[in-house]
Amino acid sequence: MPPARNLRTRGAMNENDENGPSTRLTRAKAAALTTDAPAANGALKKPLQTKKAATGTTGTQRKRAALGDKSNVGNVDNGETKDAKKATSKIGLTSKATSQSGGVQKLSRSNLSRTANGAKENNVKKPAPEAKRPGSGSGMGSAMKRTSSQKSLQEKTQQEEPPRKKVDVEKVVEKQPEVVSEKENVKSRTQTKEPERAPQDFVADLDTEDLDDPLMAAEYVVEIFDYLRELEMETLPNPDYIDHQPDLEWKMRGILVDWLIEVHTRFRLLPETLFLAVNIIDRFLSAEVVALDRLQLVGVAAMFIASKYEEVLSPHVANFSHVADETFTDKEILDAERHILATLEYNMSYPNPMNFLRRISKADNYDIQTRTLGKYLMEISLLDHRFLGYPQSQVGAASMYLARLILDRGPWDATLAHYAGYSEEEIDEVFRLMVDYLHRPVCHEAFFKKYASKKFLKASIMTRQWAKKYHHLYIESSITEPYTSIRDSE
Repeated sequence: MPPARNLRTRGAMNENDENGPSTRLTRAKAAALTTDAPAANGALKKPLQTKKAATGTTGTQRKRAALGDKSNVGNVDNGETKDAKKATSKIGLTSKATSQSGGVQKLSRSNLSRTANGAKENNVKKPAPEAKRPGSGSGMGSAMKRTSSQKSLQEKTQQEEPPRKKVDVEKVVEKQPEVVSEKENVKSRTQTKEPERAPQDFVADLDTEDLDDPLMAAEYVVEIFDYLRELEMETLPNPDYIDHQPDLEWKMRGILVDWLIEVHTRFRLLPETLFLAVNIIDRFLSAEVVALDRLQLVGVAAMFIASKYEEVLSPHVANFSHVADETFTDKEILDAERHILATLEYNMSYPNPMNFLRRISKADNYDIQTRTLGKYLMEISLLDHRFLGYPQSQVGAASMYLARLILDRGPWDATLAHYAGYSEEEIDEVFRLMVDYLHRPVCHEAFFKKYASKKFLKASIMTRQWAKKYHHLYIESSITEPYTSIRDSE
């Protein structure tokens, strides 16, 4: 037996060497080596095997793979891994079945760790603490802290949930009496049968729509127009200033204003320029006595001042001198300008009626036809001296009211009255004066031709045709008689 051990050790040392001696023994060698050993029951012993002889999982021997052939080894390994996977999959299926039968709704880390360790608790609802990790010294304390923190959080949530529900119940209890009170109010209203407001009585808030537009100044528009209504009383001229003008009459003033309207149209100036120019003339004539030959100079200088105040690019003084047929030199116009400004104390804060007309037009949904007729009717106040005693806001409201009446735009509702600042009763007097002017024959040709064009929708023709049909419904003899007497005297 000692020689056999030496041979086995030699073969085992060079087992993985391809060039080394082979370790396989023939039957002759085996018989020669085992001649000294007694045979048991007359049977031959099995040949010797190397250390790398593999055995299967069932204990049966398998042949050693030849060198360079790895198919057998791979197949065996793959079979073993497949068997292992099947076994693990069966284990996983059984664990899922047991967990579902136990009543656990969701898998957590604690449940996974417990199933991995083999601990199965079917009737447990609360998650168990995490399993201890061997070999981690600080992990023991962290696991304890986590479990304690989880317990404290659960206790806090359990303590906080009942008060929230109580608060919600209290809120519901508080809201119920309000609903009941509203129902009772509705019942009481139906029983008492209070008169409901008509749609015309509601005032629409139109300024909130312009809060995003800085040019509309919606935050201060109410205060601005309140201030303008205060100023218009300060800038009103004397309605009877013709009494202390020995050389002037109302007819001359009308001719002068009609000529200024023609000049204004030729220069294509803004409407605000025309209204300011006429206001400057009336305020100056209320303070100073003017001769007849200087009345046109006052008108030219007033238009020159108003164009400087309102226009972006005002006409040159030579243009005004040319329009006046060179009657006045440039120096005379400039001297008249200084004299008028000194007399008025450089106060040009005139609340233009165009501002009030645009304010009312906002409540009229910016209708173009209504506003065009309103401009025409508002310029009547420049030619007719009977409008001198009325503030410009009232003239603007009356012109819009008459324009809506001619075009049949509906009644004067609460929204229009709010933004105009006048009710129907307050503007009735000015409204009747406008109807009376429209009913009379044309006496200001430049003014009539200006608004007879398509640009202004033929407003002068339309309004006079309406006045011929319906003037008898609004005009009284008490209004027409004073004006006819004045015209007869002229």
